[in-house]
Amino acid sequence: MTRFSFALHATDGAARTGAITTPRGDIRTPAFMPVGTAATVKAMLPESVRATGADILLGNTYHLMLRPGAERVARLGGLHRFMNWERPILTDSGGFQVMSLAELRKLTEKGVTFRSHIDGSKHELTPERSMEIQRLLGSDIVMAFDECPSLPAEDARVAESMRLSMRWAERSREAFGDRPGHALFGIQQGGVTRELREESAEALKAIGFEGYAIGGLAVGEGQEAMFGVLDYAPGMLPVDRPRYLMGVGKPDDIVGAVKRGVDMMDCVLPSRSGRTGQAWTRRGQVNLKNARHADDPRPLDEECGCPACRGYSRAYLHHVFRAGEMISGMLLTWHNLHYYQDLMAGMREAISAGRFAEWEAGFHALRREGDIEPL
Repeated sequence: MTRFSFALHATDGAARTGAITTPRGDIRTPAFMPVGTAATVKAMLPESVRATGADILLGNTYHLMLRPGAERVARLGGLHRFMNWERPILTDSGGFQVMSLAELRKLTEKGVTFRSHIDGSKHELTPERSMEIQRLLGSDIVMAFDECPSLPAEDARVAESMRLSMRWAERSREAFGDRPGHALFGIQQGGVTRELREESAEALKAIGFEGYAIGGLAVGEGQEAMFGVLDYAPGMLPVDRPRYLMGVGKPDDIVGAVKRGVDMMDCVLPSRSGRTGQAWTRRGQVNLKNARHADDPRPLDEECGCPACRGYSRAYLHHVFRAGEMISGMLLTWHNLHYYQDLMAGMREAISAGRFAEWEAGFHALRREGDIEPL
């Protein structure tokens, strides 16, 4: 059986490109993972997601445990078969959603008890149960169970949370067991405090994981503070393991993260934006709700090869959004995911060629010009 592994192919400054090998296929890094929260990337067929260039999807432990239930998914053949996606799947641990979405939460050393935001039913999520759910789902990459406080927060609160997460990481490692071909990622916490990040990284390395995530960012601290942490946090983690920045983000966030040594990212933004009439392009964000697009015969981006850009005008995309037609969300989501994957491919190529700084300068120059002149 193919084992989980990571190969670093090239570096350019702190930026890295390589490949994660799994039994279900390789993941080219840096990689962007579209989010399939409830076993679907909204408004997209699985084969359409793959056509954008995505190598891996993200599923959500919290949402899937509540509906349809991990045991049901397992009986139906696992998450890959259930959602018709045969390539790798990463599932988050559920910790972030429990803290941000669940009602009447009670946090203890053991775990978290909470009531579902769907029907008010009572549940308990612990490191052991999180590992069990992710095993039942059949996840290729499993995330350790952690707690993630929103920022800003007092240092004492961040430190307490981080140390609890490290104890839970050790329990997650033990509960995960020996699963050849599957991987468990530990999650670094510590807010925006360097000493806490260092303590967390050392604790995780002592436990040992197949990959390492940088958690607790993009939770209210702002881009400048996030980049400040990323200037040092990736370097605290093992060079020979993938580094995953959770829940990020906008294109300039992604480029800045890759520049600082991050290999994997995920975010709901491209699909959520697509459903709300917003498109991400080389020149920045385009709001198709605006009346100025009503008579515009141009595509969103003449250099983009997605179906929305190949076959439809901005005027049409404006019309179907204003009319509330489903095709609006379908086309704009496809475009956004295609753009994000093109962004990752461009960075992989630039890093391999040793010209990432030149590529980055071009990326920012186009965005400064904005979506004013014809593309």
